[in-house]
Amino acid sequence: MIPVAILLLVLLALMGAPLFAIILGAAALGFYTLGIEMSVLHIDIYQLSNSVVLMALPLFTFAGFLLSESKTADRMLRLSQAAFGWMPGGMAFVSLIACAFFTALTGGSGVTIVALGALLLPALVKGNYPEKFSLGLVTSSGSLGLLLVPSVPLLIYGIIAQQMSQQLDMPTVEIVDLYLAGLVPALLMVVLMYGYCVWATRGTEVPRQSFDFRELVDALWEARWELPLPLVVLGGIFSGFLVISEAAAVTALYVLVAEVFLYREISLRKLPGIMRDSMIMVGGILLILAVALAFTDYLVYAGVPEKLFTLIQTHVESKITFLILLNILLLLLGALLDIFAALVIMVPLILPVALRYGIDPVHLGIIFVANMQIGYITPPVGMNLFIASYRFKKKVTELFAATLPFMMVLIIALLMITYIPQLSLWLVR
Repeated sequence: MIPVAILLLVLLALMGAPLFAIILGAAALGFYTLGIEMSVLHIDIYQLSNSVVLMALPLFTFAGFLLSESKTADRMLRLSQAAFGWMPGGMAFVSLIACAFFTALTGGSGVTIVALGALLLPALVKGNYPEKFSLGLVTSSGSLGLLLVPSVPLLIYGIIAQQMSQQLDMPTVEIVDLYLAGLVPALLMVVLMYGYCVWATRGTEVPRQSFDFRELVDALWEARWELPLPLVVLGGIFSGFLVISEAAAVTALYVLVAEVFLYREISLRKLPGIMRDSMIMVGGILLILAVALAFTDYLVYAGVPEKLFTLIQTHVESKITFLILLNILLLLLGALLDIFAALVIMVPLILPVALRYGIDPVHLGIIFVANMQIGYITPPVGMNLFIASYRFKKKVTELFAATLPFMMVLIIALLMITYIPQLSLWLVR
């Protein structure tokens, strides 16, 4: 009977059944094989509601949807151009900064390509940058802000890790620590990408935009209501004045007032639709998270992490070798799975094993999300490749060829993040 049930789950997954149903079915089947009553599933699913940081997820998501529906992208681009357009490779740096901050604010790399792509690509081509280079830069930059506050993937990793700390001998992973740990790696990625941009266009006559103080002042004034937002979030969280859930509430309220009443770019009539769309996304994430926690409990009851560690240790003794294999695995997963699906499926398996190799759980979270960033532009199903293909009317193969050099730069950054833990942990410790 059990082999038949396993085969049925595999067939349902191949036929496109919802991910939460497959995970829940696997958890129920697992508990059944262990002789544990199915009622434990209700308890495991309900325990998600005990997470004190859970309410931050819908609030940050709602704020991100509001920003993506307004003209924030235009203001971020104008400000970036006014501030950095005078630099060597200025327009390339503008693209990196604008994409990183917009992705951080909205929480969606695909949204960044759609919102900023139509502005950045023509500007880059007009600035005498090669079209292939410009396509690769815009497509690759879309996911740069996923390590910056208020990163939803880091938030979800933190929620899963906090729930697992109840069953594992490990310190509680604080969301604030994850946000602090992501700052230097995100900066490293931007700096390396900018260095490559300057090197790659060294033989190209790229005109620089002369610095105009008046334009900078005007751009700052135009973005006056959005510029304080990162300071409010970062200052509130890192000073200890606000916990994550309170910072999320302040962020959502601030963005709502700014976009609806100050900029007046979102009408009250559109608000219910934006709320609905954002909560549909949150509902899907919460449902997957809840059943993933039930599946995690099954893995712990069954001793799967211990067995997996024993199996790996027989072939892999070195921590460095384990990290190499971990990066390869996560890059492959990033190319095949959505980042949220990868988090809920793999973190319960990887985290206990990584702890045995002496890897800090905060460092592991940064490694995980950094890999997923690269996965967005990795074939066969890198999401940003398909979004850019639709946005720019280009073939996916053409976009992959354009993004390949940028992917190599990001992999170099990933190796540095992986093997120099201090890059992630020195602000935390």
